[in-house]
Amino acid sequence: MNQDFKQCLEKKKILPFERGTELVKKELSISESDLCDAKAGFQEKRYKWSTIQAYYAMFHATRALVYSRGYREKSHYCLSVALRALFVEEGKLDAQTGRDFLNAMNLRESADYETEFSETGATAVITAAEKFIGKAKILLGIEK
Repeated sequence: MNQDFKQCLEKKKILPFERGTELVKKELSISESDLCDAKAGFQEKRYKWSTIQAYYAMFHATRALVYSRGYREKSHYCLSVALRALFVEEGKLDAQTGRDFLNAMNLRESADYETEFSETGATAVITAAEKFIGKAKILLGIEK
C-alpha cells in the first residue's frame, strides 16, 4: 500500500465501504450517461460543459472500480490516489490511464474554477473517458 493511500485512509478521505459492490453498476451507468452528455455538449460547441461532463464520466467509472475493492472516496484527489494504488500499481491498469484521469481532473478544475477550456481539452477528456470506461468495464467483468 503506497504512502498517499495510507494518508488518505488516515485522514478519512478514503473509507472502507461495504456496500460498494452493490453500487458498481449504478456508477458505471452514471459514467456512461455523463459521457453522452459530454459528447452532446461538444457537438453544440459547449467545450466547458463537455470537459466537465467527460471528467465526471471518468470520476464515476473510477468510483465503480474503487467501490469494487470495498472503498469509498471523500475527495477527488484521494479517488485518484485510490485508482493508482488499487489498479495502476497492481498492474491492472497502465500508468497512462492513471495520468489520463489526473489530466482530466486538472482540465475539469480549470474549466470549472478558472473558466479556462478549449475544444482541444474537451476532445482529450472525451477520448480519455471513452477508453477509461471501456477498461473499467473489462476490469469489472461487465464487458469483454
